[in-house]
Amino acid sequence: MTHFVIVGGGLAAGKAVERLRKEGFDGDITVLAAEQHPPYQRPPLSKGYLEGKEGTDAVILHPADWYGEQGVELRTGVAATEIDPADHRVALADGSTLRYDKLLIATGSSPRRLPLDGAELSGVRMLRTLDDSDALAAELRGGGRRLVLIGSGWIGMEVAATAKTLGNDVTVLERGAVPLAAAVGAEMGAVFRDLHLAHGVDLRASVEVEGIMGGQRAEGVRVDGDVVPADLVVIGVGAVPNTALAEEAGIAVQNGIVTDASLLADAPDVYAAGDVASAYHPVIEQHLRSEHWDNALKSGAVAAKSMLGIPATHSTIPYFYTDQFDLGMELSGYAPLMKDAQVVTRGDVAAREFIAFWHDGERVVGAMNVNVWDVQDQLKKLIRDAAPFTADALRDESIDLEQLAAAGAPQA
Repeated sequence: MTHFVIVGGGLAAGKAVERLRKEGFDGDITVLAAEQHPPYQRPPLSKGYLEGKEGTDAVILHPADWYGEQGVELRTGVAATEIDPADHRVALADGSTLRYDKLLIATGSSPRRLPLDGAELSGVRMLRTLDDSDALAAELRGGGRRLVLIGSGWIGMEVAATAKTLGNDVTVLERGAVPLAAAVGAEMGAVFRDLHLAHGVDLRASVEVEGIMGGQRAEGVRVDGDVVPADLVVIGVGAVPNTALAEEAGIAVQNGIVTDASLLADAPDVYAAGDVASAYHPVIEQHLRSEHWDNALKSGAVAAKSMLGIPATHSTIPYFYTDQFDLGMELSGYAPLMKDAQVVTRGDVAAREFIAFWHDGERVVGAMNVNVWDVQDQLKKLIRDAAPFTADALRDESIDLEQLAAAGAPQA
């Protein structure tokens, strides 16, 4: 019988299983999840789950017995150690091997590590896994702790907001001038900076972290010759794709496992999805790797269809959301095109109720709604249609989004 093997325990892996069965695949499926949990999603780990507002049901996609009901062999706590594309085999950490007809690599990414003195001390943490979130929650939910975050990307800023909401003192240390500038640019990054400052977060920009101080446990972080006291330190300076399996197997890797638009890698019957895939995007005509929830959600399903020989293309507009304090945000757009685009806003930026457009001089290549809801369909249409708009038209609130999207519709 045909055997599909999925290496990974995240959202992309779980969604691939769902889609395979929905499409009628009745062959054998084995899921190899290196962690001791069934496949799960990560966004709640820095927000609702960390805060205690959500339980594991908001994280785990399906309970373990669901896989048995679907005729899927779920092997948790089992890591793949080697892929042999020529022989269609996967070696496991326990010394056994599995033969596959089709293989999906959905190994995700891992937190980037900093070569800091003291990084090995107790009380220094990273946040990537469900177990990481549980350990961090145990220290933060009671409040009264002094938390220092090194890095101000999405994970760092979400943890900062959650920790402050739980009653902890929070300091964020950022090497750049503005948090989140790499993701949304300096102007929009300043919105999040001001949000955190308004809620009492001590956010220090343009600083150089020199090391973590303490005996057996972290007691402070040395920054530009000063020491910031800490009971707990979280390092959040980005992530790197888990490509070792592919690299060692001779599969092409360049900032992720290189795939075509159907998520097929350059080895026979090997596919990649989620954080680890650098997939060719037919709209922007370049390879794109995304670490966001929506990418894992959509790419797992696309990979499953491709494995079954059903024509499928991973061509959606990348999407991301965040919740920090009283700010909710959704963002859709093509990061490589947004990098050099002009930011145009409509609404009240100071009140944090607005829409931002990334405008490349003619078309909209990205859009973000902040505390403005039910507009993503229109915003995605503006991006998808790639119709010409002036910056003034985007700013003009007398033209509602429905009209704007309709005006941008291609003519028959």
